[in-house]
Amino acid sequence: MTQKQLEGVNVVAAANVYFDGKCVSHALTLADGTRKSVGVVLPSQLTFGTAAPEIMECVAGGCRVKLPGSDDWKTIVPGESFSVPANASFDIEVAGEPFHYICHYG
Repeated sequence: MTQKQLEGVNVVAAANVYFDGKCVSHALTLADGTRKSVGVVLPSQLTFGTAAPEIMECVAGGCRVKLPGSDDWKTIVPGESFSVPANASFDIEVAGEPFHYICHYG
């Protein structure tokens, strides 16, 4: 089930803005210390790098991703997610409606 709301969090009010505003996110910390971010990617094709393992959960919109070690694009829709290992990069393409996500750090 896709999470539409997160309870009991501390949110960093200043947004992280990447790729000239094509991706905007907010960092948050849950009561148990778990870190996450919530954000949106506007229509574009971008390459992201990871420091820690990530699970990207699609909340609304959708995207296509090309994950590390693959030459194929995979379509992600609301309710689905994809995983990226630490110290890797992945390509994301958003066309039409923006991609709204929750990023779970591993």
